[in-house]
Parts: sequence; structure tokens; C-alpha cells
Amino acid sequence: MHTFHKLTDLQAYNTFGISVSATRFVEISSLEHLQSLYKNEDFNNKQYLILGGGSNILFTKDYEGLILKNNLKGISLVNETENYVWVKVAAGELWHPFVLYCVERNWGGIENLSLIPGTVGAAPIQNIGAYGVELKETFESLEAINMHNGQTETFTNEQCNFGYRESIFKHDLKGEYFISSVTFKLNKKPVLNATYGDIQNLLDSKQIKVPTIKDVSDAVIDIRRSKLPDPAQIGNAGSFFKNPIISKAQFESLKLNHPEIKSFPAPDAKVKIPAAWFIEKAGWKGKRIGDIGVHEKQALVLVNYGGGKGEDILKLAYEIIDSIKTEFNVTLIPEVNIL
Repeated sequence: MHTFHKLTDLQAYNTFGISVSATRFVEISSLEHLQSLYKNEDFNNKQYLILGGGSNILFTKDYEGLILKNNLKGISLVNETENYVWVKVAAGELWHPFVLYCVERNWGGIENLSLIPGTVGAAPIQNIGAYGVELKETFESLEAINMHNGQTETFTNEQCNFGYRESIFKHDLKGEYFISSVTFKLNKKPVLNATYGDIQNLLDSKQIKVPTIKDVSDAVIDIRRSKLPDPAQIGNAGSFFKNPIISKAQFESLKLNHPEIKSFPAPDAKVKIPAAWFIEKAGWKGKRIGDIGVHEKQALVLVNYGGGKGEDILKLAYEIIDSIKTEFNVTLIPEVNIL
């Protein structure tokens, strides 16, 4: 029988470093462990939260329920052809070490996603993306435990309904499944994507003429470190807001008043604008209010300087959203899960 214990402080389990407690807490280290929970009457029909690396969550209050910390580990090669490898990764593995594992073996496709915090299991929920690459491009399938009956089910790429920072697990199936493993299809003859952001400039400055995926990964790591605060130093959850996608007409209208506005093409002939541009333009970058604020180098990142409360960060987020809506008629949407 498994003992649930009250966790007095979740500060070490969320990268914002917010100090809240959970009514009950258990670490899941094997599928058998999770299966046996179904036999525990303490578990049945109770409120629960599945927690990975805690890098995409903002706790605004104590959690009245059970937290299941995903601690499943293991990486295995499940199939290989002349051009591709299929790699199955347990959901509790940390994302960035897994990327490095693939880069070392010259398996290409996820090197642009280097240094993204969190676990492998959380990556498809969010359809993580960076520097012109999204997880869905290399995602083959995932296995997940149905939280209602304890059965293992497989989801294909198509079944996950991936969108921009979206998947079926963020909406229709939120909290319904415990992701146990993810399988990726990676390229043994990598095709590099160095066109986005500052990657090519950095490669040029290092005089790298024929870059490898390690060069691209190193460049992404350098760029992220120069822009984003390390959660070990300053509490944060990376990008707090999604980059808004607007109509071409609205973009042209914004461009009349702001010729310097940055943009990227988006599906359905729409335009994606960096949320950071709006936040900076509205004067929020580097603004500090007591123990919290907007990061001085990256306006997209809200930070906890230490001792900050989740509800204060949420209040700041809403103030930013209101100000952008008033000034630009654009609605910013949080990327972070708020509890």
C-alpha cells in the first residue's frame, strides 16, 4: 500500500520557486506504482495534479488534492533504418539532457529545442517550440495511462491535435491521462535549421562554415542563456505569454504606427508577433514590484526575485494583458498553467 504524505512546501518542485503546500504528494517511479494507486481508495475520485518539472506552472494558492510527481526514467532505441531512429523516452526524463543525448549520437530534429526546461512527458502537452522548430515535427507517438481505468493507451501525432503551444492534453483531455513515455523519430542525416533568430549570426561569428547539430544546439544554448534567467538564480517559468497571432490587416495597421515591428508568418495567412515586443513597447520590461517583476533582458519572462507570491505574479500578468489590449488591441494569452 502506498503512503501519501502531506508536502509542506512545493517550492523545490516549481521553477517559479513559489512556496505553497499540497494536501498529499506521491512520486511515481514505475508504471506498477501508478497502477497500484488505483487500488488505493484514498486515490479514487479525488482531485489530483500530474507534475513534471514544474517549469510551466504558477501556483497561486495551496493545492487541495494529490500531486503525482512523474519520475519515470529510461531511454531506449526501438527502431532504426538507414536514415532514421525511433527513440522511446520515459516521461520523467528531463528534456534538455535528452536533447544532448540525441545530439551526441548525431540524431537530428530537436537540437533547436535545447535548454528548454521541464520533462519529456510535459513536452507534447505544450507542443514545445523554439527557433523555428516545434516538437510535433519529430513526435511519433506517446503512451499514457487513462486515469479513469488505469489502461495504457497510445496516441499518434494526429491524435494529439498539435497546434501552437497546444495539444489535446491541454483542453479536451486535460488531467485525464498520465503520460508515461514519448517516442520520437529522429534523422540520422540531420537537416539543420539555423535560419531563425540569432542562430546563423552566432555561427558566422564563430566562423563555423559547415555546422553540425552540436553547433546549432550550442548556439541555441548560448542565445537562451544570454536572454533568459536561470530558474536556479531567479524564479521563472520561461515565456509567460504566447506570441499572439493576428490578421494581416491588423498587422498592416500596427505597422503604420510602428514600422519597426517584428513579425513571422503564421498559418492561414496570419501573422505572429513576438509578445515581448508589445510588452517592451508598453514599458513593462525590467519593471519590478516588490519581490516580483518583468525580467530586465527578456520582457516575455515574469520573475520571482525570492519570496514572491503566485497571486502577485498573476495580478502583474493581468495588468500587462490589460495594458497591451488598451494600447494595441491585441490580447496576450498566458502560456503557463495557472493553479
